[in-house]
Amino acid sequence: MKFEEAGLCETLSRNVGKSGYVKPTPVQKHGIPIITAGRDLMACAQTGSGKTAAFLLPILQQLMADGVAASRFSEVQEPEAIIVAPTRELINQIFLESRKFAFGTCVRTVVVYGGVSTGYTIREVLKGCNVLCGTPGRLLDIIGRGKVGLSKLRYLVLDEADRMLDMGFEPDMRRLVGSPGMPSKEERQTLMFSATYPEDIQRMAADFLKKDYLFLAVGQVGGACSDVEQNVIQVTQFSKRDSLMEFLKTTGSERTMVFVETKRKADFIATFLCQENVPTTSIHGDREQREREQALADFRTGKCPVLVATSVAARGLDIEHVQHVVNFDLPSNIDEYVHRIGRTGRCGNTGRAMSFFDPEADTPLARSLVKVLAGAQQEVPSWLEEIASGAHGTMGFNPRGKVFASTDTRKGGAFQRENGRQPAVQSQPADEDEWE
Repeated sequence: MKFEEAGLCETLSRNVGKSGYVKPTPVQKHGIPIITAGRDLMACAQTGSGKTAAFLLPILQQLMADGVAASRFSEVQEPEAIIVAPTRELINQIFLESRKFAFGTCVRTVVVYGGVSTGYTIREVLKGCNVLCGTPGRLLDIIGRGKVGLSKLRYLVLDEADRMLDMGFEPDMRRLVGSPGMPSKEERQTLMFSATYPEDIQRMAADFLKKDYLFLAVGQVGGACSDVEQNVIQVTQFSKRDSLMEFLKTTGSERTMVFVETKRKADFIATFLCQENVPTTSIHGDREQREREQALADFRTGKCPVLVATSVAARGLDIEHVQHVVNFDLPSNIDEYVHRIGRTGRCGNTGRAMSFFDPEADTPLARSLVKVLAGAQQEVPSWLEEIASGAHGTMGFNPRGKVFASTDTRKGGAFQRENGRQPAVQSQPADEDEWE
């Protein structure tokens, strides 16, 4: 499928072209027809695969074709689509992408998230809202204030769904789908997108999807993108700053994201690099929203080519032309590692990831790290293989010890019997290299 074959209206097609899209990525090629056909979807694809456009384009096209109902003169807005994501940065990116695609059309997109005054948010919503993007807490707040109704909702999209359900947002999501006026799952179209879907998360996700939902797995789900050159070096905790400086000498003004484990360390490393005359900014959960947005803007424009971040920035951020990722501190599980290095090598571009491995802290990760490197056809250092062979850590490729993401668990006998049904459909595999 090409974008010309996606049935997009003239304005939407023109906006897609202006946004730099040439041909669909695999998740877009297979996901857009599924959504257009009205099916519920659980889609697993590598970070950077183009998931956002995969759900935005068919939703916007359908809204434009059918006409929209929202009015700026109404005291209660009734959006036709709600898109939910776990972080402010990610939901704002989705909002900006939707606004770009819908430019010059009758569709108005609004974003709501914490850190922005409630009064301003309500005023923006009441100007008219066809597509409402938001983080779970702020969405529930706006709905609870009676400013947003749900009776006309047609689409519910959960991006980074595993993170929302697995990292504490499950109660909020259940409150959302149980809100007064929310159409039942049989009456709405629900779409879930993420890079990983372990079996226990699939079980929870099934509560939000119709029984005959389609499962789409694109490429090596849960694996690292082969477009990222991965390097792992053995470094003690006290030598990491020197190793970072040596690495940054090779990157020049190219955009580099440096990941650390704590908020305090993010600011400490950013300050250290600035003192070494490396323009650097930082982003983490304790910074004010205004500061976070300014940090991202400085990084995007190249004013500060180095961004030090905690995991708040590890999921979903789509910043163009990030050439390098540095794991100053390796994460505690391999899924987070895959998401971090997915900030580079996006949508067919190449990138480089450097990881500092401290044997005293990171040995439990060794086995799964070897598996990821080998799976992406990367060189595995002999010292890492030796550590992995002697490691007895619990941080496996999937820390929950369940069937991993690329398997539709409805095919498994236990899940079928437990839910009293046969698997509704076959999953829809797609070749990672299928770009034509």
